[in-house]
Amino acid sequence: MKKRTIPESELILTGEGAIYHLGLHPEMVADTVIVVGDPARVAKISKFFDRIDFQITNRELVTHTGELNGKRISVISSGMGTDNVEILMTELDALVNVDLKKRQVKDKLKRLKIIRIGTSGCMQPDIPLDSFLVSKAALGMDSLMSFYPWVESEEGQVIGNKVQRTLDLSIRPYLSEASTLLLKEFQGPQMYSGVTVTAPGFYAPQGREIRLRPFLPDYLDRLSKINTSFGQITNFEMETAGYYAMAKMLGHEMISFNALIANRPNHQFSPNAEKTVNGLIEWVIERL
Repeated sequence: MKKRTIPESELILTGEGAIYHLGLHPEMVADTVIVVGDPARVAKISKFFDRIDFQITNRELVTHTGELNGKRISVISSGMGTDNVEILMTELDALVNVDLKKRQVKDKLKRLKIIRIGTSGCMQPDIPLDSFLVSKAALGMDSLMSFYPWVESEEGQVIGNKVQRTLDLSIRPYLSEASTLLLKEFQGPQMYSGVTVTAPGFYAPQGREIRLRPFLPDYLDRLSKINTSFGQITNFEMETAGYYAMAKMLGHEMISFNALIANRPNHQFSPNAEKTVNGLIEWVIERL
């Protein structure tokens, strides 16, 4: 069977042959990748490297690739939201699994280890402010998977249906799961776990009211009382479900760690948010 050649209009490269948004060439990507939302956070991680070989910036997408204790690692920022996650994951996969010159998928595919370090707001009152949490699964309130052949587990369908009924939503959220391999690799007594809600925005989609009142009444309270086979629904952010779903479809290992710098039911925001994020970075770096 003849291999498909990907058109220039679909797999876009720069004049220098770099992939369009990330601005990277294949040799600039390590097999272990840390992803963050905030471009400024990239340097806060790469400062731990023994050396940095590549530093590339294009828009909000910043990449540093170097070496730590003899291991090659890349750190890449996505910006906020699953729309940016889709770009990052698609182009990252293309860099390792597509022959960019031939524009064809390689016969032998590479499986990356991808680790998200991000901030999040907690919706469980008994989880202390400034805690760390690993997302065992993530509930996507966004529409990204409507555009992909996403195959959900039976348990994912049950949870999605339950959330849709509980909140009286017009759409059914999708559920995606963390890598079981990485959940075993990254274990520690300091780490809470639960189901993360990936919202398509920061304010009303996470139950915040400034001048406009959110459409869904008692959103946080109803969500926080839902129990699943992966644990309680614990926190809000804007990327993890997209990461987990894209990683599963593309064949990569993916895990997401959250610094809980807000507690929503307790109306708290951490005065030590930067210290908490730095602590989570160090926790992950120690286990690489």
